[in-house]
Amino acid sequence: MKISFFTFTIVIILMCSALSAKAQYPNVMVSDVENPNETSIYINPKNTKQIIAGANLNSYYFSFDGGLNWNRNPMVSTFNVWGDPCLVIDTSGYFYYLHLSYPSQYLFIDRIVCQRSTNNGLSWNSGVGIGKNDPKQQDKEWACVNPKTNELYVTWTQFDSYGSGNANDKSNIMFSKSADQGLTWSDALQINEVSGDCVDSDNTAEGAVPAVGPNSEIFVAWAGPAGLVFDRSLDNGQTWLDQDIFVSDIPGGWDYSVPGIYRANGLPITCCDISNGPNRGNIYINWTDERSNNGSEQDVDVWLAKSSDGGNTWCAPRRVNNDAPGKQQFFTWMTIDQVTGYLWFVFYDRRNFPDTRTDVYMAVSKDGGETFENFKVSESPFIPNANVFFGDYTGISAHNNIVRPIWTRLDTTALSTWTAILEPYFTGIRENESIPFAIEQAYPNPFSESTVFSFKLRYQTKLSLSVYSVFGNRVSTFIDNSLVQPGKYIYKFEPAKYGLPSGVYYFSLSGNGINKQSKIVYCK
Repeated sequence: MKISFFTFTIVIILMCSALSAKAQYPNVMVSDVENPNETSIYINPKNTKQIIAGANLNSYYFSFDGGLNWNRNPMVSTFNVWGDPCLVIDTSGYFYYLHLSYPSQYLFIDRIVCQRSTNNGLSWNSGVGIGKNDPKQQDKEWACVNPKTNELYVTWTQFDSYGSGNANDKSNIMFSKSADQGLTWSDALQINEVSGDCVDSDNTAEGAVPAVGPNSEIFVAWAGPAGLVFDRSLDNGQTWLDQDIFVSDIPGGWDYSVPGIYRANGLPITCCDISNGPNRGNIYINWTDERSNNGSEQDVDVWLAKSSDGGNTWCAPRRVNNDAPGKQQFFTWMTIDQVTGYLWFVFYDRRNFPDTRTDVYMAVSKDGGETFENFKVSESPFIPNANVFFGDYTGISAHNNIVRPIWTRLDTTALSTWTAILEPYFTGIRENESIPFAIEQAYPNPFSESTVFSFKLRYQTKLSLSVYSVFGNRVSTFIDNSLVQPGKYIYKFEPAKYGLPSGVYYFSLSGNGINKQSKIVYCK
């Protein structure tokens, strides 16, 4: 359901109490209903105001204003919904929510389920099963879409018997595809060469996240008894490599412990740059491991490997987090903005504390994984509880410099999911010169009396500059569709002059068919 006015008011009070912190990236709670975790998120590239998110066990969320406000609904399926949410969108604008099944007390994760929405997440079909192979279990599915053919590809782990210590029980990486927008799926195909065990630990084959290449190649990597390995198909998934390609060892294994966390993992994420930028065709694998441990204290870091030759060879792992040694970064996720070619990462981070207090950090690489800029996006740290299941994933989506991470907070025993609002004017990315104005973040923000908004106009343009409430009501107008000359302009906003209550407001600057908004928080 939509965030209540009471909840909204509480959020404002909390933001006001943190006035001195001046958080750079506004945080928005997606939901705290039913202890959500294991998050996934996807921006509609055709309309970045439309965003879909999911969480364990059976909720989905949708926003029609770029993630500022969220609606929650339960996800209902013929096969029931049992965790590992994965969200993607195809070229026609259909959203897909993939998850595990639990159809009865006798059948546990017996198939992967794909549900489709043709109306931006307002409703979903009842779901189609993928890979059912009794009595085996199907787990940890991830999907991608081929932008040239609109085919859907999904990879996952099949357990002969989940959790079994029997040496004869194996785990394998499976593949299936759909050519009719998720209504039917091909028979599951095993693509790995070295099977894992079924313990659901270091020697289990897991973490298969597929990616599509610029020529419709399918790329995927996973962790298991052979370390971090890579596979590919050049014929839409019909055939795969005879021998998986070794990428890196995983010191400490992918299944490691982090203080305060119920269960942690360093499973990999695979992405490919299909933008028209200089790094088009590069394949990237992102994961975490303990290779930096010096024996005296645990050191978990975020790593990236890159291939520029279709996966035949891989560079040595590069460290994404840039803090001093001896801290823990974990549960990483990665995406590529396929307009800019930038690599975006989100992960939990403890660089600022000597204990289990946990921040959320992001990193961006604008040069194909050669260098990384780190920055904190959470407005406050949280202290997790090892007795509460925390989930296995964070998530992030990006399109044309609109970036939305999603993560879980665990405060004592209360779980909630959050996102942060990152726009070009927050991330420091230079805007396209064809845009007539360059806006600066309002300062101070949050504020108690007044705030200042400024922008630079590159050439003579008709502009409008107004302030709107979070509910879309215009509360003040500084420029009303007037011809403005090039230069720098500064405007002061004092809500008390208009009798406005504390809350969230937006500077809205528009001209030449372009509209930009800057969020401000008033705490009187």
